[in-house]
This record gives sequence, structure tokens and C-alpha cells, in this order.
Amino acid sequence: METTQTLAAPQVTRRPNRLVEKLLADRHSLPLTTALHLVPGALIVAAYELIAAPFVRAIAYPIFFAWAIALVIVLTPLMAGLFWLGHQRNGRASLRGVVAYTDRPISRGRITALIAALIVWMTVVSLALTPLDNLVFEHFFTWIPFEGAGGSATTYLDGYSHSKIVITMLISLPLTGFSLPLIEELYFRGFLLPRLAHLGWKAPALNTLLFSVYHFWAPWTVLSKLVFLFPAVWLVHRKHDIRISIGMHPGTTLLMATLGTVALILGYMP
Repeated sequence: METTQTLAAPQVTRRPNRLVEKLLADRHSLPLTTALHLVPGALIVAAYELIAAPFVRAIAYPIFFAWAIALVIVLTPLMAGLFWLGHQRNGRASLRGVVAYTDRPISRGRITALIAALIVWMTVVSLALTPLDNLVFEHFFTWIPFEGAGGSATTYLDGYSHSKIVITMLISLPLTGFSLPLIEELYFRGFLLPRLAHLGWKAPALNTLLFSVYHFWAPWTVLSKLVFLFPAVWLVHRKHDIRISIGMHPGTTLLMATLGTVALILGYMP
């Protein structure tokens, strides 16, 4: 009589993705967080040099448009990467467990007042520190090869017709004015900053410093960025509410870009 043995199918255990584990860990090491802060900036410069600038020069539009394109090329996949991490953790495209400080612990009235104060702070201080940007540029960064480089953001628009400047600003407004700064906040303050929380007060200081340096296309603005960005970053770290920096950063850039575009259209700016 034959004896038949039935073997159970071997269980396949899915090995966790080590990269995902490192990225979603509660803590990031100093080398990892430095790379995660700075590599996107290097990629933006590469996208500008290799893709955006040649295209914009070919159509003879302000070089500011090239930086907007370069930012889109890098930050859009970066946002998709956050959703991919969320899918790895949650089984669906979600930022839960990826982006922190989203529980809204501050009341609506207080957060509104706080954001309004920070928008005023960022607007006034950034404009007041423009001479510092110019000074740093003239003493240390005149060798920068980027077209339109200078202490003032308007240098990226100089030398082009009024119509082309207006078109550039209208196209760029929803991007550089809101969408791209929003992605930066979700990534730098929502994803990276919480994973530095074990550093205490050094976490917002390091995050602000690395975020300022990340702007490789404008290194002369690092000092001024440290001054006008740190209060919001520190408050996000302290209060665990990302709405603070989202309200200040995209809020301020949208306000200033909108006012500048309207002024251009109405002829109040050359």
C-alpha cells in the first residue's frame, strides 16, 4: 500500500524594503538627513542646466521661467515619492505615517493669528535683508555662472519685454507662488523635521540651515533665509503643527508673487 505525503506549500515571507525602513524610521542619521535635504537642490541645479535653461533660452523667455521648470521637474517626483512611501506603509497612496505634525493641535483662531504674524515677519524681514543679500553676492558670489544671478529676485526677469515677463509670471504664479513651496513644506517640515526631533532645539536649527543651503541656485541668500525662516520652523517643531510653516511659506510667496504680477500687469513695475 502506497503512502502519499502531502507537502504544505512553503510560506513566502516578504522581506521588508530596507530603504523604506530607513526613510520611515523615527530617526534619521546626520549623513542621511543631510543627503535628503541637499540632494534635491543639486538635482534642481542639474535640471536647470541640462533641461530648463536650454529650453527657455531657445524660446527667448526670462530665465526665471527656467528655474520654475527645474523646480517642477524635481519637486513633483519628490512629492510622488512621499506618496509612494505612504503606499508602502499603508497599502494605499497616503501621507499618513510619512508626513507628521498634521493633527492640528492649535485652535483655528490662534493658528490664523500666528500665520498672519509670520507672513508679516517673512515679508518685512526678507525685504529688509535684500541689501544683505546684495552685499554677500557682491563679495562672495559674483563668480556664479547662472544667468540673472544677483541679490534681488527681479534680476532673473531683467532685459525681457513686458509681455514676456507678464506671461512668465502668470504661468509661474501657481507653481512658484504656491504649489512648489507647499511641496517643500510637506517634505522638509513634514517629513524630515520630525525625524530630527531627538536633537531637541538643534532640530529646527539644522533643518533651517540645510533648507537654506538647499537653495544652491542662490547661495547668497542663506543668511537672510536663516533669519526669516527659523521662527516658523521652530514653532512647527515646538507645537507639532505643520500648518504654521505652510501658512507662512506658501502664504507669503503667493502674496508677494500675486502682488508683483498684478503690479506688472497694471504697469506699476518696469
